[in-house]
Amino acid sequence: MTIFAQLVTSFIASAGFGIIFNAPKKSLIQCGLIGMVGWVLYFILVSKTMDAVPATILAAMLVAVLSQISAKVFKTPIIIFNVSGIIPLVPGGMAYNAMRYFVENDYYMAVQYSTKVMLLSGGIAFGLMFSEVANQIIRKTWKPTRNS
Repeated sequence: MTIFAQLVTSFIASAGFGIIFNAPKKSLIQCGLIGMVGWVLYFILVSKTMDAVPATILAAMLVAVLSQISAKVFKTPIIIFNVSGIIPLVPGGMAYNAMRYFVENDYYMAVQYSTKVMLLSGGIAFGLMFSEVANQIIRKTWKPTRNS
């Protein structure tokens, strides 16, 4: 039941953010599916005792790859899928807790949460960037040969 709840809520979060982000109506299902797949990968890796930062990097890379594929298939800008798909991975609750601990003058916990938020946010950025760089390298080095 837990994995089903994760699937449903991550789909709704991604598709819902697509609505807020004014994504085209025809791409909302794809936005939801990309976010759901990225979140499920993260959830499975963390539940198998992987640290959250490498799990976030891998999930962000998967979101970026799926976004690139969807952008080509559906002829839609990649940013629509990237932004909506990455939403479940954003550490918003942790950022809230970091600020709450700062306000409560519990600086030890505040710094601990802030560090984790920065690492996770950096992991998201690194995953998206690495996937795009790998895509560019593959596209430039692999050129189909023409048979005359």
